[in-house]
Amino acid sequence: MRFNIDEWEPKTTIGKMVKEGEITDIDYILDNNLPILEPDIVDALLPDLEEKVLDVKLVQRMHKSGRRARFRATVVVGNKNGYVGVGKGKAKEVGPAIRKAIAQAKKNIIRVRRGCGSWECGCGTPHSVPYKGYGKCSSTAIILLPAPKGVGLVAGDVAKAVLGLAGIKDVWTKTFGETRTTYNFAMATYEALKSLNYTRTMKHQKEKLGVLEGRIL
Repeated sequence: MRFNIDEWEPKTTIGKMVKEGEITDIDYILDNNLPILEPDIVDALLPDLEEKVLDVKLVQRMHKSGRRARFRATVVVGNKNGYVGVGKGKAKEVGPAIRKAIAQAKKNIIRVRRGCGSWECGCGTPHSVPYKGYGKCSSTAIILLPAPKGVGLVAGDVAKAVLGLAGIKDVWTKTFGETRTTYNFAMATYEALKSLNYTRTMKHQKEKLGVLEGRIL
């Protein structure tokens, strides 16, 4: 369903500011650490987002009334140009679980820092990661390493989906722990991309590594 901003009725202050045109860029929200409590905020500011369902599983838990079954969906959203988010949702049916996961992924949207940190390349274009990134979720951990142009995404299928929608084209990865758990693997990759934003870099270092944040116009 295509998002229509005229039909949207925001419930939060940030949502009202977006609809009224006071906030026109997602970077303003991310730079000021403003909470994204409505997925419609992301729909309005990033209309080119793509969604990919990574996994849908039937999970069960015991209750005093008996065994209860739910569907758990893991979804990644991104625009292949510097923005990505991962989320999960649970429901009695597959459709609502996927919709919940998409909404959660949009609320978890982050800006991805890209660059060319490989000594084998040095082209200065943002096709890879500028330096090493590390992410962990539960028992699953992943390290992202800069790679030269043409290598591609040397990673598992789940990490490939997250990195691809983030706009990363070339990267080496090293994983630890149980990578068969889709949600943990996706979140570890998401946390590794997030960790790139925490490294402080000088202006001349950014120029040398070709560091860019967010979308490339």
